[in-house]
Amino acid sequence: MSDVRQANPDCELVIQFAKWPEAGRVKTRLMPLLGAEGAMNAHLELTAQVLDNLVASGRQVQFWWDRERPEVPAEAAPILSKLQDYGVGQGVQQGADLGLRMTSALAEGLQRYPRAMIVGSDCPSVDPAYVAAAFRALTDHDVVLGPSDDGGYVLIGVRRVVPGMLEGIAWGTPEVLERTCERLAGCGLSVHLLEPRWDVDEPGDWQRYLALLQSPA
Repeated sequence: MSDVRQANPDCELVIQFAKWPEAGRVKTRLMPLLGAEGAMNAHLELTAQVLDNLVASGRQVQFWWDRERPEVPAEAAPILSKLQDYGVGQGVQQGADLGLRMTSALAEGLQRYPRAMIVGSDCPSVDPAYVAAAFRALTDHDVVLGPSDDGGYVLIGVRRVVPGMLEGIAWGTPEVLERTCERLAGCGLSVHLLEPRWDVDEPGDWQRYLALLQSPA
């Protein structure tokens, strides 16, 4: 599957990484609080919120699923409808682990755009202003990272990709950001860190997200 739109080389690209919505497979750490169906619905809500934020940034947006599927799950219908409404093209991530998938996607993006970025679908704190700040940082740096509160990062943006730049990192651990910075420096890439943001993994994160929705604009 790949119907990604023809790119404008003068624009900046944001790629949203997402998993297909399947009960029991997505947002599993929210299941003790929400159950399998509830965690899947939370995944759908977060995915839609991130997509809204990225489209509102005014950048070119692509949406990449985690794998090929012989059949599209019915639960994905709200996301597919939103993608169609926005005119956002879809792709499929390629690679044996997250580092390879991100490197491959960024390298493909740089074939058509001067700067490319990846944002996960559980990062509603990545708003249009944060996206703009990240792209500004790429004026003077090869890579920009948006640190997250749990030791990882909510986005990675690049103007240059080096093979192996995200290899050998233990994904899902509190040292992801630190190890990524070490790896990038070892590859000769300059790195800029934005101010920290947060993603939604644990029940406390979900409560924080709900409180944000209820707070006055």
